Formats: sequence, C-alpha cells, structure tokens
Amino acid sequence: MEDKILLPHGSGGKLSHDLVEQNLVPMFDNVFLNKLDDSAVFELEGRLAFTMDSYVVNPIFFPGGDIGKLAVCGTVNDLSMMGAVPRYLSIALIIEEGLLMLDLKRVIDSIRKAAQEAGVKIVTGDAKVVNKGSADRLFINSSGVGIVPKGVDISGSNARVGDKIILSGSIGDHGIAVISQREGCSASGKMGLR
Repeated sequence: MEDKILLPHGSGGKLSHDLVEQNLVPMFDNVFLNKLDDSAVFELEGRLAFTMDSYVVNPIFFPGGDIGKLAVCGTVNDLSMMGAVPRYLSIALIIEEGLLMLDLKRVIDSIRKAAQEAGVKIVTGDAKVVNKGSADRLFINSSGVGIVPKGVDISGSNARVGDKIILSGSIGDHGIAVISQREGCSASGKMGLR
C-alpha cells in the first residue's frame, strides 16, 4: 500500500509534526526554519518588496515543472519585477487527503531545487490537510521578501507608451504545457517553465 497523506497530517499533532520534521525541514535546512517557530526573524536593510501568491494548478506535474517550482519561480519573479533582490520565502501547503506521499516529496524537492537556484531561503511555512474532494490534490500559498536597491523604482505604474518589453521566453508556453497535460494532448516545441 502506498503511503498517503491523511487528515491527521494537518491536525497539529504527531503526524503533523512528523510531516514537517521528516519532509520539510531537512529539505530547506537553514537557521531560520530549523527553529520551528511560527515566524522567521531576520535582519534586512533598506527598502523592501513583499509579495504573496497562491498556486492551484491542475495537474500538479506538467512538462517543464510542477506546482512547487511554479510557486517559487512565480514568487521570485514577482519580487524581481519590482527590482528587488529576492531573499526569503514562505511556503504554505494545502494538501488534499489521499495525496501520495511520494508526490508530496517530489514537489517539496522541486521547491528546494528552485529556491536553491534562485538564491532564496524558505524560512517559514505551514502545512494543512483538507478532506478528500476539497482541493485539487495540492495548493500552495507563498510569500516573498526582497531588498530593493537604492535608486531602483520599477513598477507597472511607471510604464509608458513606447517603452520596450523584455521577455524571458515565449508567451504562452507555460499555459499550453499545463493545458496539454490536463487534456491529455501533446504539443511540439519547447514548453514549460524555464
């Protein structure tokens, strides 16, 4: 029988504690998170950018990535688009009862790798379990903090007619990757998260 997430994994009791200590803390090992406090306390200087987002993509695995990588990349992107240097992230997991533990571990590993690649630390978070049928396997809420260097003032409200737009990839790749996976189709060409 495959190891699955159960409602008690989100109850705050022993299974919750075990889930966090065995699956989350070792993957994001850092002095802030290892304290297992309800908040991370850290020092930053200068102007800060703060963002938060929620990720509810179905399926949770798709060509080029998964919901975990998407959460980290999306949050880091939100900070970067304000000219900030991303530093710290929080990750909150809303897990549907019955999710395979192997799938959860795969997503957590993806979060770890994406955070490492982006140079950010996961410093706090949460995990809750909801009844089967109450979520699409796994939802992720993330928040991020970054430092905005002096003299930097990037904002969508600063955009003017005639400004140049820089894209880091083709428009629509991610959406097509998710939709094709959801609908059981295949598409040719490069797709997914970069």
